[in-house]
Amino acid sequence: MSLYRTYFDMVAAGRKTVEVRVCYPKLRNLKAGDRIRFACGAHECLTRVKRVACYASFEEMLDTEGPANVNPDSPREEQLANIRRIYGPEKEALGVLAIEVERVEQ
Repeated sequence: MSLYRTYFDMVAAGRKTVEVRVCYPKLRNLKAGDRIRFACGAHECLTRVKRVACYASFEEMLDTEGPANVNPDSPREEQLANIRRIYGPEKEALGVLAIEVERVEQ
């Protein structure tokens, strides 16, 4: 999975423990124990999925998961605005996934 540099660096450092995606069909079967290799340019970071939760909205996800787990460097409202710039309302309507991950040494 591709990540923007800022988010990739946080995952690689273990500071970002929840990755946010929408419920695309290819992600619907994601489960605890699966591995995700995040990539940013030539850099990669292998993670293990600890938990996957589905929400109706980004607001519900942030309120439940906690903004510090999604992005420890940004306040909730800024995160919400950033996520909505990436995923429009039609994507949010698919459902929101919170994917809790932990870094795995390669």
